[in-house]
Amino acid sequence: MRHSQQSPQVNAGSMADIAFLLLIFFLVTATISSDAGLNRQLPKNCPTGDCNAIIADRNILTILINEKDELMVQNNRITINELQTIVINFVDNNGDKSCGYCSGEQNPKASDNPNKAVISLQVSDLTTYNKFIEVQNELSKAYYVLRCNYSKQKFNKLPEDLGKTELNQVKEAYPFILSEAETK
Repeated sequence: MRHSQQSPQVNAGSMADIAFLLLIFFLVTATISSDAGLNRQLPKNCPTGDCNAIIADRNILTILINEKDELMVQNNRITINELQTIVINFVDNNGDKSCGYCSGEQNPKASDNPNKAVISLQVSDLTTYNKFIEVQNELSKAYYVLRCNYSKQKFNKLPEDLGKTELNQVKEAYPFILSEAETK
């Protein structure tokens, strides 16, 4: 009897096929978490009607996030916790009767009318994504508070309980007009 010194070889040709099939299986069956994003609808070409209209400085609230993630409103440094209150006070002027339920004296640091209030958000190229999202969340919260107060006063309901027509009325009373730009 003759014994060979060579050991038997394993055919590895199908190993690549098996690895490829396993890769496809895990890609198809794995749950891929989606990033949390902003629920925003892009504006129409000219959301306010006249895109060449001049907006009074009084109706623009300028928010700046610099390269160090510092937050400034109207050239004053603030913390993120102050932003919601500042936006609410700016938008809800408490003097224009056309806002639905407002009464009292008009705040000189507020916009002329909630329909005219524009939030101008400017960010640096080096602003972090987390800080940008944090500011966007505070802006959304401010408008939610404004709309919630209005819907409670006008319809005696929360915004979640409103019908489509009522919800549109609330959004028209407090439109979220946001202008985003990079700093120079």
